Amino acid sequence: MAYYEYKESPFAIRQDLVDAYREYWQALSMPGNWFSGAERVAVAAEVRHALDCPFCAQRKQALSPYTMEGEHLAGEILPDRIVDAVHRVVTDQSRITPAWIEDNAAHGLGEEQYAELVGIVVAVFSIDEFNRALGLAPEPLPEPLPGEPDHYRPAQAQPGNGFLPMLPAEGATGAEADLWPAGSNSNVLRALSLVPDAVRSWKSISNAQYLPFREILQFGGDTGRALNRMQIELVAGRVSSINECFY
Repeated sequence: MAYYEYKESPFAIRQDLVDAYREYWQALSMPGNWFSGAERVAVAAEVRHALDCPFCAQRKQALSPYTMEGEHLAGEILPDRIVDAVHRVVTDQSRITPAWIEDNAAHGLGEEQYAELVGIVVAVFSIDEFNRALGLAPEPLPEPLPGEPDHYRPAQAQPGNGFLPMLPAEGATGAEADLWPAGSNSNVLRALSLVPDAVRSWKSISNAQYLPFREILQFGGDTGRALNRMQIELVAGRVSSINECFY
């Protein structure tokens, strides 16, 4: 099946966006570091379920998300704890705490799994939102490929100032040398580096939807986009505010 053809799009779609989305859909279907292909696609399905989940809507309005009990609108593949994590990241991410992550880790959803889960949520949600902005339905999810996760964890990952261990600024070396330029200390780049492939996928999508990393600190010149840099940052800032982004 060919994905992201955009035959029904009311606008012409840049090829780099099409390529990035197709590349991610292929990666989504494959075993990751901590989830199988079937589990990864199931996580993507929960991203979509969360948007229509009555329990999530009720919990969002509660004074504390930790005082409510209920059942999520969900599929049948993933354990309840993983479903709950996906739904929280989609619908109530600003109230996630380190204590909640630690409790999950003590009950089977480890830090590495959580990092890979967040990477999938961020990627699928941002691609789906692109389609929604065009008035198009979300793309059908890919068929999962067989295989087992490899349980790769970068040796240099360490606790820091985030909720999860991550690579230090100087830790993008060896197998992780492609993650960011030497000397960079950007937390937004390092946040999911406990699962390096999550960073790679996020960068590929962000390069197309926003700007390539090498151009982020270049505030003048041609962006290669229909918007100039000031307009891009105005939109990015507004979206970040609506999404309650920490930054």
